[in-house]
Amino acid sequence: MAVVDVKNLEGVTVGTIDLADAVFAAKVNPTLLHETTRWYLAAQRAGTHKVKRRGEVAGSGKKLWRQKGTGRARVGSIRSPIWRKGGTVHGPVPRDYSYRIPKKVLVGALRSALSAKLAEQKLTVVDSFALESHKSKVFRQVLNTLAAESRTVLLVEMSENRNLELASRNLAGVKRVVTTALQPYDLLRHDGLIVSKDAALKLSSALNPVKAAAETIVGVPLAQIAPAPPAVEKKPRRKPAAAEKKPRRKATKKDA
Repeated sequence: MAVVDVKNLEGVTVGTIDLADAVFAAKVNPTLLHETTRWYLAAQRAGTHKVKRRGEVAGSGKKLWRQKGTGRARVGSIRSPIWRKGGTVHGPVPRDYSYRIPKKVLVGALRSALSAKLAEQKLTVVDSFALESHKSKVFRQVLNTLAAESRTVLLVEMSENRNLELASRNLAGVKRVVTTALQPYDLLRHDGLIVSKDAALKLSSALNPVKAAAETIVGVPLAQIAPAPPAVEKKPRRKPAAAEKKPRRKATKKDA
């Protein structure tokens, strides 16, 4: 388990926290980071580019001169793509650039990015973002104390925090996200990372590939669950004896 100091907003160490090695001390995979970055940036594209084709540009559809006898090249419309101010062929059209990636790729990239931040000593865990004011000036002093060497800072919180949102949204190079919206691109783009204690525990549990074997789905330890009773051997059921069949009597003339 990786042991990380927990600080308050004044920069004083108030305790420690144990984080999973599989999440915060994993081997960095540059390939996963590259793939998730391309995927994220592709999804951010609007895809609203559009060119006017031959049938969309302004212009008459009249044939400019007759087909034969002039010595000039044949032409059918002034809106032809080979003419000036004509239509555009094979140009971009509105499209969706987003695509899907496997969930394991995204989770592996998050582990790599978090491990890189901890290895570079750019990860700071605070006990909570309990701000008394929503003023950006006050929060700027807090950032100067916690991440003085970082020009850009990413704030990760467990849930919505109104004062934190108002205090950080007007600061250049500062972005706030919740744990459910954390992306590897944000971790790579920002130099410093400040995570609340609850958010760090949530990430350590949610991204850990090794699930605790001592708990069930409902969170009850297996040691507290009574063992199942031994199976009772069932005796094979005997088939009832078939009734003896009487031999059929042959028909005689009297019976007829």
